[in-house]
Amino acid sequence: MYFDSHAHLGDIKFKDDQAQTIQRALDAGISLTLNPGADMESSAKAMKLAAQYDHIYAAVGIHPHDVKDMKAGDLDQLEAWTKDPKVMAIGEIGLDYHYNFSPKEDQLKWFQAQLELAHRLGMPVIIHDREAHGDVFDIIEKTKVAETGCVMHCFSGSVEMAREYVKRGIYISLAGPVTFHNARKTREVAADIPLEWLMIETDCPYLAPVPYRGKRNEPAYVIKVAEAIAAAKQIPLEDVAHTTAENAKRLFRI
Repeated sequence: MYFDSHAHLGDIKFKDDQAQTIQRALDAGISLTLNPGADMESSAKAMKLAAQYDHIYAAVGIHPHDVKDMKAGDLDQLEAWTKDPKVMAIGEIGLDYHYNFSPKEDQLKWFQAQLELAHRLGMPVIIHDREAHGDVFDIIEKTKVAETGCVMHCFSGSVEMAREYVKRGIYISLAGPVTFHNARKTREVAADIPLEWLMIETDCPYLAPVPYRGKRNEPAYVIKVAEAIAAAKQIPLEDVAHTTAENAKRLFRI
């Protein structure tokens, strides 16, 4: 059994074959999938999709790209949505200093606000961090969200940073880049971090793993991520599949 812990199945790139994509994943052995929101619209869609499929779960939250449009009432709506039994986390939230599609001040304000909401509700969080490692780490420490559960989605940091997160009880999730030939740092994380603290994901439709790199990603391809971790650790693929699935089930309380 595999658990794709981060798949954007509501993305427009799946509009013509969403059901077929979901079925391909099931046929490949992807037994569970977590579909996170990135704004209010996609969060609502994630809940709707989760209601249609027993094996798909949702998270709700506002991605740093979109917090420029966020308003106080959105926090109340996110809180209301968490009452849905298929909503398992707040996410995808965080900081993105690579694109800066939202002003830095807005990113910092709303990231902290959503973390505080998750902590108050006792819910885990799914964190996006792109070229904002220091600020993300500091805010996580400040808001104490590790107490209620946290995963660093599509982790791109160093081994040293991954170790610091694991010390705090935070999971590290790896995606397609662990299969890229030039991703030495990510493979070092895969080899070094104990399997009990790793999760796997596709982040589809983005970041398709080798040999699908450059194509649309989909949950069935998460097996390639697991294979790369198994190779890095020199352990059986079945161990990676089982343990990462159990880790995600534990974090999201499934």
